[in-house]
Amino acid sequence: MTFFLQAFVTLFVIIDPPGIVPVFLGLTRGRSARARRKLAWQAAVVAFSVIIGFALFGRAILNYTQVGLPALEGAGGLLLLLVSLQLLTGQTEEPTSAERAKANVAFVPLGTPLLAGPGAIVATMLYVQRVHSVLNGVALALAICAVAVAAWLSMRFAEVIHRVLTDNGVELLTRIAGLLLSAIAIQLVAQSAMAFAAQAG
Repeated sequence: MTFFLQAFVTLFVIIDPPGIVPVFLGLTRGRSARARRKLAWQAAVVAFSVIIGFALFGRAILNYTQVGLPALEGAGGLLLLLVSLQLLTGQTEEPTSAERAKANVAFVPLGTPLLAGPGAIVATMLYVQRVHSVLNGVALALAICAVAVAAWLSMRFAEVIHRVLTDNGVELLTRIAGLLLSAIAIQLVAQSAMAFAAQAG
């Protein structure tokens, strides 16, 4: 139970399901309620799949591609920075039907790197290293499931929050979310640079 709570709290804080609401509303602006519900479900499934995938095969994948955790943090930080700039400036055009058929924000950037980002992936891989029994493995799997469900609920009922906040409130929260995302992105890039510097030294 303790292992489950530790893993759940850590992943919940990193993924921050409540904090994804304004980002989700900003990225799905102009879409129908049905489309938003579908995107919420898809984003949660994508995030869950990515985290589980790295929990099972993450270390092997990084070793095979010769990619270190600092590089993963740096790449995720740059992706988040691009998304945060769009949210801050509001310079996102409404997608056309053809564009919607090609791109799905549930996969990128919602599913990853916003939900299943470098922080969540690295934290999961660290917890995997602490799994020394079947019970711990089940506890970690349940923690990942619980956080994914929390993220889905936050996005699923984002429309209710939208009605309460109105368009102006959502616009304000979108800008704030963009600012916070940019700070998180810079922090990830900085951590990546310091890690590379430490390796070089």
